[in-house]
Amino acid sequence: MRAFLFPGQGSQSVGMGKALADASAAARDVFGEVDEALGQNLFRLMSDGPDEELKLTENAQPAIMAHALAVYRVLTREGGLDLEKAAHFVAGHSLGEYSALAAAGSFGMATTAKLLKLRGQAMQRAVPVGEGAMAALLGADVDLAQRIASTAAEGEVCEVANDNDPSQVVISGHKGAIDRAIELAKEMGAKRAIALPVSAPFHCTLMQPAADAMAEALAKVTLAAPVVPLYANVTAAATANPDEIRDQLVQQVTGMVRWRESIANMAAEGVSEFVELGGKVLGPMVKRIAPEAKVTSVITIEDIEAIAKELA
Repeated sequence: MRAFLFPGQGSQSVGMGKALADASAAARDVFGEVDEALGQNLFRLMSDGPDEELKLTENAQPAIMAHALAVYRVLTREGGLDLEKAAHFVAGHSLGEYSALAAAGSFGMATTAKLLKLRGQAMQRAVPVGEGAMAALLGADVDLAQRIASTAAEGEVCEVANDNDPSQVVISGHKGAIDRAIELAKEMGAKRAIALPVSAPFHCTLMQPAADAMAEALAKVTLAAPVVPLYANVTAAATANPDEIRDQLVQQVTGMVRWRESIANMAAEGVSEFVELGGKVLGPMVKRIAPEAKVTSVITIEDIEAIAKELA
């Protein structure tokens, strides 16, 4: 069994998609569709930077989606991939769920781009710059991370945001509480704690205004059943029910990304191969969760040609 994975924020870099666009009309079409939907030359920003502008949440989210879906479009149009035959599940890390759903036919490209632009703007607006923070706890499992977060909170928000893999958990909340958690982490048993260079505290209750904005936006769009089930971040379980998926996309804004459990549950169901489209961030996490699994990262035209031959 095989699952297709789609990366989240942090996988952006200046130059992303440029070589693929040079090599493939199908990729150029995707970037053009996204630019048109947003009324913005996002692809030029992806190609040429500046990096500081690309990193802005409202740009990074649609850019990462556009890159992943350009890879996917080339794979389907030029590589002959049929997702329904090639994969049993799709999953995405945070914003990657939108990419996964677009690949699986739940959203059109323009709708996905607009939703992610709005999501990025709403997440940025939810908490004034400087009031929130995030940190990665290395050498800590989710139970230890929750203990560290609870101890550091002292009446402020300090929550587990991403349960990424057995050795990496991300916490999110008020800056003071995250600073305290970083100080406490080593003495409580974590190997290391690192403040993350993010502009807002994602996936915690401080994001409720952004969740409300996404609930309103998602209520207005058509969401079709995906052609293969989505493993949802907030439940670490598969669903193809459009109403469930809509609710889960709202919950996901404030909820924990249960990535470790999602991969472990897919592996327990018999998934032995994971294909990451448009990034190479999720693959190492997958190997730490399911060491026996085969993991392939598909980014370049050469990667696409190789996987297309394998799946033919």
